[in-house]
Amino acid sequence: MAKSTTIFPAFLTSSGCKHCANPGGLPFDFSYAYQPIVDIGDRKIFAYEALVRGVNGESAMSVLAHVNADNRYLFDQTCREKAIGLAAKQQLPSRLSINFLPNAIYRPELCIRTTLLAAEKYNVPLSDIIFEAVEGEMVADGPRLAEILKEYQKIGFLTAIDDFGAGYAGLNLLADFQPDIVKLDMGLIRAVDTSKPRQSIVKALVTIASELDIMVIAEGVETVGEAQCLSQLGITLMQGYAFGRPLFENFTKPDEIDWSALA
Repeated sequence: MAKSTTIFPAFLTSSGCKHCANPGGLPFDFSYAYQPIVDIGDRKIFAYEALVRGVNGESAMSVLAHVNADNRYLFDQTCREKAIGLAAKQQLPSRLSINFLPNAIYRPELCIRTTLLAAEKYNVPLSDIIFEAVEGEMVADGPRLAEILKEYQKIGFLTAIDDFGAGYAGLNLLADFQPDIVKLDMGLIRAVDTSKPRQSIVKALVTIASELDIMVIAEGVETVGEAQCLSQLGITLMQGYAFGRPLFENFTKPDEIDWSALA
C-alpha cells in the first residue's frame, strides 16, 4: 500500500463521542484473512477484502458469535484498526476493503476517529480504504445508512454496498445514496452463465450503475464460465474462488492468478 500523503481532518485529534473516549476492551480476540478482488480487464488486483477469522484461522461465525449489543461498537472499531494494521504489516499492494457495522455507528464524523488514527499510524492513504456496509446487519433505515456513507465519502474513503440485490441492499437504497461501488450478491452470480433471467438482471444493474457512475463488483465468482459471462455483461471487477480463496493473515499475489483462463 502506498505511503499516505493525506491531510487528515481537524477532528482527528478531538475527543470524539463518549463511546470513542471510553471504549473498554473486548473479551475475545480475532484476526483476518484476505481475499482478492480482481480487475480482469487490466489483469490486476483491484483490492483485498479483509474477512474476520479466529486467531487460529477459525471461521468468521466463531468470532461473530461473541458480538452483542454491549460490545458491537468496540468490535467494529477494533475490526478497522486490526484490518489496517495487519494489511500494512503484510504489505498488501492494493486497496483494502473493510466491512463495517452500520448499527454500531453513533456519529459517523466522530466514530471514524479510530480509523483515521490507524490510517495515519500505518501510512495508509484514505483513498486506499473501502468501507463495505454489511447487509447482515439488517439496516432498515436507508437515510441513516446514506448519512454514514456520505460522511465517509466526504472524508476521502471509498464506499461500497455489499450483497447488492439481497434484502434491503437494493434499488431503493440507490435513491438515497450513490456509493462508489456495489457488490452484486452471489445469489445473482451463481450459474449466471446458464441462467437467462440472471443475465438479464445483472445486465440491467450494470446499466443502472453505469448511469450513476458506480463501479460494480461481482461476488462469489467460482467458475471460468461465470467470469466470462460477467465480462460479456460489462463487469470487469470480480471476487471469488475462481481467483483466490481467503488466505489467513496472507494474500494472493497477482502472479498466482491464472489470467489466461479468463481470456
